[in-house]
Amino acid sequence: MQKLVSGFSRKAGMIPGTLVHVGEEGGAPVRVTALRYGPDHAEEFVVEDLGTFLATPTPPGVTWLNVEGVHDIEVIRRLGDHFGLHPLLQEDIVNTEQRPKLEDYGDYLFLVLRMLYEQPSAENDDLVEIDSEQVSLVLGTDLVITFLEDPQDVFEPVRNRIRENRGRVRKSGADYLAYALMDVIVDNYFIVLERFSDLAESLEVAVMGDPDPTTLPAIQQMKRAMIQVRRTIWPLRDVVSALLRGESRLIKKATVVYLRDVYDHLVRVVDIVETYREMVGGLMDIYLSTLSNRMNEVMKVLTIIATIFIPLTFIAGVYGMNFDNIPELHWRHGYWYVWGLMLVSGVLLLLFFRRKKWL
Repeated sequence: MQKLVSGFSRKAGMIPGTLVHVGEEGGAPVRVTALRYGPDHAEEFVVEDLGTFLATPTPPGVTWLNVEGVHDIEVIRRLGDHFGLHPLLQEDIVNTEQRPKLEDYGDYLFLVLRMLYEQPSAENDDLVEIDSEQVSLVLGTDLVITFLEDPQDVFEPVRNRIRENRGRVRKSGADYLAYALMDVIVDNYFIVLERFSDLAESLEVAVMGDPDPTTLPAIQQMKRAMIQVRRTIWPLRDVVSALLRGESRLIKKATVVYLRDVYDHLVRVVDIVETYREMVGGLMDIYLSTLSNRMNEVMKVLTIIATIFIPLTFIAGVYGMNFDNIPELHWRHGYWYVWGLMLVSGVLLLLFFRRKKWL
């Protein structure tokens, strides 16, 4: 089960702005890539020497720096000091347990987003789990810096558009690039939720049919996943809404129109998540009702069998008593009479239960 609070104890009592990595420890070294582009050019390369790169004058156009890995505090500090990023902002970058938020520092905007991935469950290959990764985004005048926890991301479609000069991205500024990155993150939510749509349908079929012991863990896993998705999307909707209401000079009016589209997508995602949450709650109720009904059927059968044998046990008990003066004991065909009495009693009870529709 994912912990709601983890790693914050290491920061207790420290001075605000102290850089302490909170999150999963990264094994690979931090990798910095740069993509510089304009209407008539695009240049992409890996930053081998960070000091030399920062000392080189920035050419005209938009620069997108992508930092893969935030566990190296020195790299984050050098980038932050070079671009004048606030110490509290740098602290939030290395603290990967942040909720989606927006902060306006005047000369630049700081956004915290979360990417979602689906991965097979460690307990059952037929189930899926949600993996969440923090994405920190700094938007400047002609600069966008993204900080990722791991090398994997969903930004490749944006890179391809820049390389191939498709769409408006190379003709627009850094604010449009920030929108494009946010849009691809939100679009990825639909891909993740589509997988859970198939899972919800299969669970509904299983619950309405004959659920087995694996059904309940699948329902609980989907419930946890929907809670995690909801925790990610609700604050992000507020972030986009704040961008639409804000008056930052970094966001041009032409880009606001596209941000409205991202907001609409988030509203749709929220509606889907809420629908799935209600569906999971309904599936849980149906599953418990099915188990209860199955148990009731078993108890009914056992009760009927016990009820039938109560008079038979009584008859057998009466004639099993060790007394000499029992008249029926001296009947020539008494043994068969007792068997007949027991069979008639059982048949009459069965007919009675059938008439009452208990069978």
